Amino acid sequence: MKNLNELTIKEAGEGLKKKKFTSVELTQACLDRIKARNKEINAFITVCEESALEEAKIADGLIHQGKAGPLTGIPFAVKDAICTAEVRSTASAKILDNYIPPFDATVIGKIRSQGGVLLGKNNCDAFGHGASNENSMYGPVRNPHDLSKVAGGSSGGSAAAVADNMCIYAIAEDTGGSIRQPASFCGVTGFRPSYGRNSRYGIMPMGSSLDTVGPITKTVYDSALVMEQIAGNDRLDATTVNDPVPSYSEEVEGKIKGMRIGIPKEYFELEGLDEEVRKITEQQIAKLKKLGCKIEEVSLPHTKYAIAVYYIIVPSEDSSNLGRMDGIRYGVRQKGKDLYDLYASSRATGFPEEVKRRILIGTYALSAGYYDAYYKKAQTVRTLIKKDFENVFKKVDALITPTSPFPAFGIDEKKDNPLALYMADVMVSPASIAGMPALSVNCGKTAAGLPVGVQIIGPRLGEEAVLKIGDKLYS
Repeated sequence: MKNLNELTIKEAGEGLKKKKFTSVELTQACLDRIKARNKEINAFITVCEESALEEAKIADGLIHQGKAGPLTGIPFAVKDAICTAEVRSTASAKILDNYIPPFDATVIGKIRSQGGVLLGKNNCDAFGHGASNENSMYGPVRNPHDLSKVAGGSSGGSAAAVADNMCIYAIAEDTGGSIRQPASFCGVTGFRPSYGRNSRYGIMPMGSSLDTVGPITKTVYDSALVMEQIAGNDRLDATTVNDPVPSYSEEVEGKIKGMRIGIPKEYFELEGLDEEVRKITEQQIAKLKKLGCKIEEVSLPHTKYAIAVYYIIVPSEDSSNLGRMDGIRYGVRQKGKDLYDLYASSRATGFPEEVKRRILIGTYALSAGYYDAYYKKAQTVRTLIKKDFENVFKKVDALITPTSPFPAFGIDEKKDNPLALYMADVMVSPASIAGMPALSVNCGKTAAGLPVGVQIIGPRLGEEAVLKIGDKLYS
């Protein structure tokens, strides 16, 4: 029999509804797990023990009154780069060590308004800058499957917390793969919806034209359930779409027989693709074929430029977005002999090295004389990458690829080689650049016991197909 903290959202919701246990008991089970494991894993920066139990009591009252929603009474965690009202939100950077937002991000407000129980804030790469969760100023997150390995990034804390049953699910943010890659490393489900499907209001911006909010869950069904609650238009975010939100949880368990699945050859020709990852992905392709899907090879010729494009566009947008972090308006302020010195010292001590590196790259790419050569050219190639996807989706319903070219690597193994770390996003960044929905599903383990995720990519606003296919692969 499962411990309460090991339940899925679906199982926990059914148990609460049938009065098998209370939200207080469910929340306490998660808090106990956090106390037992967080010192080792470092998945949480802030734990809201007192307020979580209070919220759980309120949720139990809503359930008793028959006013419960699908996420009422379910304990969840939030990436620390997402604002939560009256709960410290640091983005894992010391410059925001004392920042307490007066408001919830829209997606968090939707969950809390129906009685979701906020357990705390998850560690992450500072401001989302990283692929290993080693760029946090609060220490690295360790992989629950092997404490010597990274959890992935930037949402490593969220993925590790879900994988280790410290929470029932988590809400995270994905710019270039920050939900999917750590989900793959930690053996859970990570879903990035289409750009504009979920509101970005209240998300600490990194690359505004790529940032997307999504769930990290234990099952694909749970991701569908959460998406139903958080998706939709938001007047506070002009990039959100007006399209109605489908019934994802009803669609997810539908049949996939006859669906056309594309295998983009460029992903499988990549130098450095781990053979165990390749084998597990090929097994899932064979599984889809057995379920009646039509498999065909396709080409995304501009995929090879995705990482280069990503690491010009995102640092450029970073350099603009992080200009507000000056130690004056909010956050930690260092002493200085004049205004310039105050700015310089606040940023020098408040930003980790990777954040400084990206600001410098972005500022350079946007500077006079280099804008056309770098940023403008990157945006041109971005359009070509997007067109590649659009053309392929005229022939197939979805694509299947590895989520990462390799399983979780050792802590400090790539830390001193930024370019090697950037390549960790090579499988996930193309869909981000094109604004397409993508899902990482746990599909097996290596001989060393490390999880391997397989990625399903769909056409823009084609979340139903992605979730439906992913549900059949889940293991």
